[in-house]
Parts: sequence; C-alpha cells; structure tokens
Amino acid sequence: MDNRPIGVFDSGLGGLTVVKELKKILPHENIVYFGDTGRVPYGNRSRETIRRYAAQDINFLCSHDVKMIVAACGTVSSVLTDKDVKDVSVPYTGVLLPAAQEAAALSDSGRIGVIGTTATVRSGAYGKAIRGIRPEAKVVGRDCPLFVPLVENGLVAPDNEITRLTAKMYLEPFFEEHIDTLILGCTHYPIIYDIIAQVMDYSVTLVDPGQATARYVKGYLMQHGMGSGEDRQGECHYYVSDRTDEFSNIAGIFLGEKVDQNVEYVSVDTL
Repeated sequence: MDNRPIGVFDSGLGGLTVVKELKKILPHENIVYFGDTGRVPYGNRSRETIRRYAAQDINFLCSHDVKMIVAACGTVSSVLTDKDVKDVSVPYTGVLLPAAQEAAALSDSGRIGVIGTTATVRSGAYGKAIRGIRPEAKVVGRDCPLFVPLVENGLVAPDNEITRLTAKMYLEPFFEEHIDTLILGCTHYPIIYDIIAQVMDYSVTLVDPGQATARYVKGYLMQHGMGSGEDRQGECHYYVSDRTDEFSNIAGIFLGEKVDQNVEYVSVDTL
C-alpha cells in the first residue's frame, strides 16, 4: 500500500477531466493537481518550450512526494518522449498511450480520427502509437483550436449553437475518411462530448482520454501494490499559476462540482 498522492498536471484546467475520472474509480486516493494557468495554452508553443514547461510541472509535483505522475494534457503527452521522462523518480504516464490503446482495441475498421491542439496533431504521436499496436490502421488528425476557449467560456450546453457550428466545421471532413472511432485528444474536449457525438451523427465511437487514463492508472497501481490503504474519501489539493478567484467557477465545468477550498497560487518564477 502507498498513501502518497497521485500527481496530475495540465497546461490549464482541462486536465481536471482526468481528475474527475480518477475520483470516480479511485475514490480513496489523494490527488495533487497543478494547472499552469499562467502559461496556458501549451498547444501553440514550440516543442522545446513545451518540454521545458512540462519538466518544471513534473518537478513541482515531485516536490509534493507524489507516487505517480499523470500528464493530463494531450499536448504534453504527444510531445514528451520516453527520453524526456526517463529520469522522473516515480511512474509516469500521459493521456496519449491509454487513449491510443483503447482506440486501437475499439475500432473495427482501423480507421481512426484524432482531434486535438495544433501541437498534438502536428506531432503525429497518436498515429505512431496506434500503428505500433495496429500497423494497418489509418489515422487522420485535425486540430480544433477554438474548442478550448469555447469550453473555458462555458459554451458547453448540448444545444449551444456557436459550439455546435464550430464542431461541424472541424468534424464534417471526417465523414469523407469513413472513420469509426474518434479520439478526443485534448482533455477539454470531453466537456463537449454530447455536441461532438451529435455532429458525428452518433456513428463513431468516441474515446475519452480522461476515462482511458484513469483506468490505466488504476490498473498500474493495483498491479504494483501502490493503491491507497485508506478507507476514507481521498482529498484533492489544487495549485494554479494564475488567479485562484475564478478557479472554482471554471473547475466546476470540468469536475461537475464547485471547488471552494484547497486551491493555492504558485508563481511560475518558482517552478
């Protein structure tokens, strides 16, 4: 048994969708979350900058004696390589591999779509991971840069016309590719799951990286005897690198509940 917390980080608050799923299936685990809201977004940064920011985020979580680190960010997960994380002192996972494994297993035809930030799609990392599992797979990616600001501004209701039209613009080209599975390759995107499913005429299987990653983390902890030995409800402590006063409202979109405490500010200058 290991009562240390799980460390989770993201460029902003999208990674809270992973925290939500972790809380569901690992209710007795403590979680430390860092959202780098002072430097969001990562998706339009260079690979070198993303690597530097991610290394700082990982070091911050390690300073809180976590037992595992989850990069709950599609951009970071697609950019960091095994070499980048080989010196991390605790087990590490991004959201990319769990989501790729799930998509490869669920797709009947092997025609898989990926949506994400520009950096994620340009990296080709999802295609590489999926073809490592299913060499015959055809992977098609599209970047959807407007989804993140739409989500963070609360335009997430299933009948929101602005977000629906944006999704239609991004997603309709996938019909020509005849995909049967679509990876929501940014942790913001599950918030508009219903809109995406509607635009795709409910004809494709949607892979939520938060759910896939939470299942991966649970399996890893159980396999290695690292689960919490506590019977009580786990606690979450949140850190952000910009204003904390708006955290509760925005976090509520991702977590489905308000966060009124355990939120602290961290200056990026100290990372």
